[in-house]
Amino acid sequence: MILPGIAEFAAALPRHGALAGLDLGTVTIGVAISDTRRQVASPFSVIKRVKFTQDAAALLEICLKREVVGLVLGLPLNMDGSRGPRVQSTEAFARNLEKLTALPITFWDERLSTVAAERVLLEADASRKRRDQVVDQVAAGYILQGALDRMVFGGMGGSDVR
Repeated sequence: MILPGIAEFAAALPRHGALAGLDLGTVTIGVAISDTRRQVASPFSVIKRVKFTQDAAALLEICLKREVVGLVLGLPLNMDGSRGPRVQSTEAFARNLEKLTALPITFWDERLSTVAAERVLLEADASRKRRDQVVDQVAAGYILQGALDRMVFGGMGGSDVR
C-alpha cells in the first residue's frame, strides 16, 4: 500500500523492523537498510536495473532476507519542488511494486541526496571508481535517514512529500 506521508507510513508499520530506502535511477537502484529500531540507515547494495520484474524480484529478495517491513522511495522532485518525468517514473515503479508486495510504501523528497553522497565520498577520499560503485546506495542512505529522522524527531531532517 502506498501512503502519502511519513506519519501515515509510520502508523502502518509494526513497532519494530527494518526499513529499506531506495534511490531509483535509470541504470541502478541504490538500497539502504535501517536497523530494526529505525534509528540508523546504512548503505546496503546496488541493484543493476534490467526490467521491472527482475528489478522488483531482486529488491523483494533483499527485503525478505533483511526482514524489511516498509519501503521509502526517494522522490526526485525538481529543485523548485515541481514534479517532472522522473517523479512520474518513480510513482509508476511504486504502483507496480505495490501489486507484488503488502509492504507499506512511501516517498521522501530526495533533492540533493546524490550531491550529499558525492560530497561525503569525496571527503572520504574514495576513488572515482569506488564513488561510482557506491554513490547510489549512499544516496539511498541519505533518503532513508531523512525519513527515519522525521519519524523519530517529528520534523527534523528533510521533508516528506504530500
